[in-house]
Amino acid sequence: MDFSLTDEQTMLADSVARFIDNDYDFDKRQTLAASDNGYSNENWQTFAELGWTAVPFPEADGGLDGGAVETMLIMEQLGRGLVVEPYLASIVLAGGALRRAASDAQRQRWLAPIIDGSSIATLAFAEPQSRFDIADIAMTASRDGDDWVLNGNKTVVLNGGDADLIVVSARTSGEQRSTEGIGLFVVPATAPGLNRRAYPTVDGLRAAELDFANVRLPADHVLGDGGDAYAGLRDSVDEATLAVSAEALGIMQVLSTKTLEYTKSRVQFGVPIASFQALQHRMVDMFMLAEETRSLLFWAVMAQQQPDTHTARAAVSAVKYQIGTAGKKLGQEAVQLHGGMGVTWELDVAHFFKRLTTIDVLFGNADYHLERFAELTS
Repeated sequence: MDFSLTDEQTMLADSVARFIDNDYDFDKRQTLAASDNGYSNENWQTFAELGWTAVPFPEADGGLDGGAVETMLIMEQLGRGLVVEPYLASIVLAGGALRRAASDAQRQRWLAPIIDGSSIATLAFAEPQSRFDIADIAMTASRDGDDWVLNGNKTVVLNGGDADLIVVSARTSGEQRSTEGIGLFVVPATAPGLNRRAYPTVDGLRAAELDFANVRLPADHVLGDGGDAYAGLRDSVDEATLAVSAEALGIMQVLSTKTLEYTKSRVQFGVPIASFQALQHRMVDMFMLAEETRSLLFWAVMAQQQPDTHTARAAVSAVKYQIGTAGKKLGQEAVQLHGGMGVTWELDVAHFFKRLTTIDVLFGNADYHLERFAELTS
């Protein structure tokens, strides 16, 4: 299997890496995370001007016709910089749902502004009782003449407090955990009856709790026929799972490199602690954990390009399990080898570890994906 990148893919990865190296140091990241909306609108426009927001979308919609490889390259570098701009929420999650479920007219109306950076979107699919089951939906959408009326709530909606547009899953028919009778609806942030409670998350990003009280939408705000959205929702969340796995790999590489550099400069008993054989073994283990994760991620990305969707979904679960186990181990080693300063607010290592810990539970933790992998491969 050929893992070499094309010239275009190499240029894409290099452009994101240069931005991280030249314009996105840790202090700037912390300043942006503490700002009113938690990220920089100027940076977001830069993302759009450089074409990053257009990468995953078809050329017919104004995109660059990229796929899982291109998304992996971008997210790996965004992880390396601990980027707080809502690429995951707006482009991967909401954009992915619109790309799969929206009509031509709907994509022109809502997807085009997302691609050009003039609109920020998010996908609201999780509910307090659902844990990792995206089909467990208690929120309802009922017909009232030509309109739809939404009632219920969504939890931990990434960037939900700042998004202009919210793609929401709701039940139009069937039992609460049925994969049938699920619709996707596009809700403007200004819709009457929508209440948003935003808050910072432990990893320096933002999320929100959304309450829908008789939110009325016209018929053209439903994607598809209003009851067949499960497959598109599942595939969008799987795509996001793969994306955060690539982000986690970028974080793991940074933690491994920074820990090695620190042990070379930290002197104990008159010598750098990197000279202690026991610590050398631990740093080799960290390096190997990152490389094993990279190999699994490559396999999962390549599997998305094959016609066997069953294998593709299993591959996503395999790499997410690896992130939840190897990532946790590597992060703990990085913190411990830095000593007490490894958990301080001032040191970037602590923040990389926080984001890695959050990624573990995003879209299903290691235990959940181990069970899903077993089910898909049995």
